[in-house]
Amino acid sequence: MTVVLAGIGADSTNFGALAPLYDDGRFEYVPIPEKTRETDETATLGSWDLRGSDGTAASLTTRIKPQPIGDAKTTVTGDALESWPFHRDPNFEALTYGEHRTSGYVSRLRALESGDVVGFYAGLRRPDGDRAHRHLIGYMTVDRVDVVTPDMPRDEREAILEAHPENAHTKRARDGECYLGKPVVLIDGREPGGLFDRHPIRLSDYYVKPGNERAQYYLRDEVATEWNVRAGGENMMYKPAYRCELSGEAFCQQVGLPGKRTADEGLLETT
Repeated sequence: MTVVLAGIGADSTNFGALAPLYDDGRFEYVPIPEKTRETDETATLGSWDLRGSDGTAASLTTRIKPQPIGDAKTTVTGDALESWPFHRDPNFEALTYGEHRTSGYVSRLRALESGDVVGFYAGLRRPDGDRAHRHLIGYMTVDRVDVVTPDMPRDEREAILEAHPENAHTKRARDGECYLGKPVVLIDGREPGGLFDRHPIRLSDYYVKPGNERAQYYLRDEVATEWNVRAGGENMMYKPAYRCELSGEAFCQQVGLPGKRTADEGLLETT
C-alpha cells in the first residue's frame, strides 16, 4: 500500500500570491490558473468564492502568469482576471486528479492501486505576513488510475478521457489530444477523501542547511518518519511528489476525515 503526496495549488509563480491560512484554522484552496482559455471548466477567478473571508479568488491577486515557465511574458491583469478559468486540479468535489509532470509525478502516481491514497499539499501564508509553509490540505482514496499517452490510438485516448469527465485534463483536451501532448495520469477517487474544512497539516520547515548560504523549504523530519517517506527527497522548494510506504487506511486514521478534522487530530502539528 502506498501514499503519494502531491504539490498543488496556486503560488507566487503563476498566481502572484499564496492562499491564506487564517488564525482560526480555516484556509483557502485556490487552484492554479489554467494555461489556456480553451477549456470546458466553468470555475474562474471571479466565480471562486473564498471560504474564510468575503470576496473571490480574484481579490487575492492583481496579476497572474498562466504559463510561468514556458511563456513567462504572458500576464493577465485587470478585468480579464475575473473571467480567467482555473485548472481545477484536484477537483475535491468530484474527487478526481490528473498529472503530467515528469519529475517523479507520473511514475509514482501511475503505480497507485485501488485503496492507496493521494495527499495534496499547497503553500499557505498567514495574512499577518508570517512565514509561508507547505501544508497538507486534503486527500482522496484511489479508486481508478488510467494513463493517456500521445502514441495511443485516438479512440483509446478519447475513451479514457470520457471516463474522467470532471478531470481538469479532460476539460482542456481537444479532439482527444491532451494539452502539451504529454502522458497524463488520470485518477478518480472515492471516500474517504476531500478538502479539509480547517487545520491543514504543516509539512515544511524553513532553514539554512549546513553548507548552504540561503534558507530553503525542507520536509519536516517528523513527517518523513511518521509517513515512512521513501522517495521525493527532502527539499520542498519545487513541490516534489513524495512516495510514502504507508497504507491508505493508516494515513486516513492519522490525519482524520476531511470534514471532521480538529486542531489536535493525528500525530502531527497542524500549524
